[in-house]
Amino acid sequence: MKRLQERVYLYTNKITRGRVFTYNVITKSLGNMRYVRLVGTILGNNTKPAVVPCHRVVHVNGRIGGYSFHRGVKEKIRLLRLEGIEIDNGRLLNFERVLFRNFESS
Repeated sequence: MKRLQERVYLYTNKITRGRVFTYNVITKSLGNMRYVRLVGTILGNNTKPAVVPCHRVVHVNGRIGGYSFHRGVKEKIRLLRLEGIEIDNGRLLNFERVLFRNFESS
């Protein structure tokens, strides 16, 4: 489990400011699509959001998803907006434009 957590954090750290990954991108990089909920759990338990920017991980359809810190989803939306990401009604606007594509799983 610890190794899996380290890999999820490593992939999440690759997301640049103003961009997002989806939970599925990280899950695919781990080689097992059944890990999608586990990825969410790992990111939800992240105790160092300044180091591991888990607010930059969203659902495959552009929905925000959860955020476990003090103010929950409102805080995730606030952080994403600070990075210039537009959000309306819990979804990212211009989702394809902000989707981080320079991902390598190695």
